[in-house]
Amino acid sequence: MHHVGQAFRRANVLCVYLIHGTFVGNDAVGLIRKVARFFPDAAQKLKSYQKQVLEAIVDDCGNFTESHRSDFENAIAESPESPIPVRLFNWSSENLHIGRADGAVRLIDTLHQNHGSQRGRVLLIGHSHGANVVALLTNLLGADAAHRRQFFDACKPYYQWPMLDVPDLPVWERVDEFLQDSTPNPLTNLKIDCVTLGAPIRYGWDTLHAANLLHFIYHRPQQSRPEHLTGLPNSLEDLLEARTGDYVQHAAVAGTDFSPSLFAWRARLAENNLKRLLQPGLRRRDLLQRLNIGARAHQDGLNLLVDYGSPGESFAEHFAGHAIYTQQKWLGYHAKTIAREFYGQQAIASD
Repeated sequence: MHHVGQAFRRANVLCVYLIHGTFVGNDAVGLIRKVARFFPDAAQKLKSYQKQVLEAIVDDCGNFTESHRSDFENAIAESPESPIPVRLFNWSSENLHIGRADGAVRLIDTLHQNHGSQRGRVLLIGHSHGANVVALLTNLLGADAAHRRQFFDACKPYYQWPMLDVPDLPVWERVDEFLQDSTPNPLTNLKIDCVTLGAPIRYGWDTLHAANLLHFIYHRPQQSRPEHLTGLPNSLEDLLEARTGDYVQHAAVAGTDFSPSLFAWRARLAENNLKRLLQPGLRRRDLLQRLNIGARAHQDGLNLLVDYGSPGESFAEHFAGHAIYTQQKWLGYHAKTIAREFYGQQAIASD
């Protein structure tokens, strides 16, 4: 990890962000968002409390913890006085397009606030749909003015009172404005390196705005299929033992999102708009056909199909192979591989 830190510093990595996946965030069902529209301070306290409760339950299974963050930061620091900051980025974690879109907008705002005037690199590591938050970020930064306008217009019911044109989620208006006012984008001096852990194949990436792109995918080949494809579990034991790797990465394809509650009518309007924009022509009845394809690899970036071995723990700890990536025992492996693939650290051997 000392060599990893050296590689990061030579590449001028300014900061590392760890981005959790679905259902382990600070507003997994979208209820606190309704509070935030009227009582933002109270909502922040509720979000913090919900995240603390979740961390006490799931720890590092499918979740980046404070311990994970501090261990990573300390391990790559040259000295306590000159660390490369490692930060946790929290988003709602809703299994919705609009939840991920909100995460992408807030992440752009975070990068702009923290690094907008800096030259260097940031490393974004996203687990599960947290990685698709990052994918949307690259597409937003790379879009032309017309396509950006389509996106923000589609999401307008979510962040602005219909017919009143009054925003009640200021971060959206702020990001919309500085993206419009900046050509090509306000983070043009910042190189964004992207790592995904078990990311379901969804939106695609703007590779001009992902300076480096690497996917870790838990995969155990089957004799009956090409070695880069997977299949649905044949039995409960397959699922419980993650016999072919990460079943959730395979299964969480387009068409598996939830719907906002009937009471969240503004989120529902925005979600329907985003479905038409991001997945036009998708038919839910074709879901089984899409799952049977068994695709593992993303079209963009470098895919590493990794056999992490038998999970060995209970289903609750590996969750069909999907929670294994964030377990701290794999931190060193992931960090060394990132340093080698992104920053040319030849001194770091493959383990």
